[in-house]
Amino acid sequence: MILTATALWSLAACSRERSGKGTLDIPQLSEVSIDGGFWGPRMEQWSSVTANDVLDKFMRDGILDNFDAVAAGKRDIGEHVGPPWYDGLIYETIRGISDMLILHPDPVLESRLDTIITHIVAAQASEPTGYINTYTQLNCNNQRWGKNGGKLRWQHDVYNSGCLVEAGIHYYKATGKTVLLEAATKLANYMYEIMGPAPKWNVVPGHAQPEEALMKLYWLFSDEPGLSSTLSVPVKPRHYKELSEFWIEQRGHYGGEEPQDRPSEMAYGQDSIPVFDQQTIEGHAVRATLFMTGVTAAAIENHDPRYIDAAKRLWNNMVGQRWFITGGVGAVHFDEKFGPDKFLPTDAYLETCAAVGAGFYSQRMNELTGDASYMDEYERALYNNVLTGISLSGDHYTYQNPLNAEHHSRWEWHGCPCCPPMFLKYMGAMPEYIYASNGNSLYINLFVQSHASVRVRGNNVNASIDTDYPWNGKIRITVSPAKPQSFDLRIRIPGWAVGKENPFSLYESQTSGVPVLYVCGDKATLEIEDGYAVIRRKWNDGDKVELELPMNPRRVTAHPDVMQLKGKTALACGPIVYCLESVDNEDFNGIIDPDIKLELKWRGDILGGIGTITGYKDGRVAFTAIPYYAIGNREPGAGYTTWATSGAPLNE
Repeated sequence: MILTATALWSLAACSRERSGKGTLDIPQLSEVSIDGGFWGPRMEQWSSVTANDVLDKFMRDGILDNFDAVAAGKRDIGEHVGPPWYDGLIYETIRGISDMLILHPDPVLESRLDTIITHIVAAQASEPTGYINTYTQLNCNNQRWGKNGGKLRWQHDVYNSGCLVEAGIHYYKATGKTVLLEAATKLANYMYEIMGPAPKWNVVPGHAQPEEALMKLYWLFSDEPGLSSTLSVPVKPRHYKELSEFWIEQRGHYGGEEPQDRPSEMAYGQDSIPVFDQQTIEGHAVRATLFMTGVTAAAIENHDPRYIDAAKRLWNNMVGQRWFITGGVGAVHFDEKFGPDKFLPTDAYLETCAAVGAGFYSQRMNELTGDASYMDEYERALYNNVLTGISLSGDHYTYQNPLNAEHHSRWEWHGCPCCPPMFLKYMGAMPEYIYASNGNSLYINLFVQSHASVRVRGNNVNASIDTDYPWNGKIRITVSPAKPQSFDLRIRIPGWAVGKENPFSLYESQTSGVPVLYVCGDKATLEIEDGYAVIRRKWNDGDKVELELPMNPRRVTAHPDVMQLKGKTALACGPIVYCLESVDNEDFNGIIDPDIKLELKWRGDILGGIGTITGYKDGRVAFTAIPYYAIGNREPGAGYTTWATSGAPLNE
């Protein structure tokens, strides 16, 4: 069944441009395919092993018992499986798996989701309004939405609702089935009825995410006006956009309420001041990055200068002042929050979910502006802080991802297993971001072995990428327009490849070599605009472009104002950050002398095949460094060092 539904969705997607009004148009997942390389086997594993593992563990916990109890009419029984946000986690899992089903159809896995959805819909049907939040219903039913002395920070009513909306959208896109979308739309309608300007309730999400979800619901029904006639509930797209913007604009505004009475907990929940006045990114790192993803999504639609300025300003602060070398965010353990500017300790919290949120934020910024630097940082999070969140076996995970650790273990499952669903969301969506287009340009944003059908100037252009990246710097691109056509091909040139480790010089490195570009076999001059190499020509079927990026190990240092990293050096090669793990190094807290020679070596015998960096001193091996994402896969609890002490040159 999924093959037919996906084919129908693909036809609909190919027949239109996306309604979002950003600088870039993003292709639908159904228009992209990943073909081997670094990502192909991983995507296959996550679509089968990881997707089923996460569902198995939620089922083992008894998560469906919550929905069944609500469906049976039970209220205030003082029992609930898991934390209050468990509803949201299963919805996020449905979203992530739905995206993966588009690239890797699996009728059995789809059937598992259908069964879960049946329980969800039955629980919602027990409430005439469409309200559903099993924790609140089973424990504090008179405190819905944090009212009557409740705490929305804890209850997650609005957050869970936003996750349901996203699940409904993505499952519809994957399968063509509308049952969960109808439940999501009913809930969105109810939230619009009760939340908003007075006399409605002055409620904003205690945990951000619904802001983007409601904007996506608006986009879906605007793009497919005929879809509403297939649902048995009213559909009013403008309401979903208005509610999203209310949640964004009402932050920091309390009306007649005292600030402490609105349960979003001030700065922790991005509710201390209006976002348009905010100068630095603050609070819980997952909430903050998901909130700014929603702000940016709204800016793509409304082009309001206040939204655009805020999105740029807070991203600049995040990446220029509070960004970790692995693409992680959230320096402080207490409240899982951002620290002050240039506070970048090696034992920082760096939750996997926060890197996911930061990556989504960066991608939306690229979509909004067409600037490649945003995808540089999306990629940094992708290959490092996010990828380390899952084991090579696909069934163990991380929550915190410190850069230096004496002991650090992956876990099979967790009392707060938020990171596996967020990981599935990130990786399920990733293929959508490889390519992009606008009126006269085809963009290559990620170097993933793949092919896609992309709309350029109203015509279909088939494009493919053949590469061993990130282990090799050669990227071969084939462009095949339906007919000879003139347009620009824009290929992202990563900052690290031209000596710009960070767009604000938070980190610095020196790269040996320069990018080299060939067009149809002839060497071409690099013409770079907004971080993209631009090739302007008339393209014919099968035209080939080859980009060679300098893939050599490099030393990275932090800005001198980062006190925690004074006298320390990290290693990187291409987009990958490396570390010294105790498995390979007796003294994994060793010194990286400037005179040590660095050599990239392929090791097919360990960790599924990786590039290692070997350091040589006086003709002997001084250390072996592995990709940061590969830590903790050979010896549970192994220690590692990403920021090592910088030594003095031997001649000093």
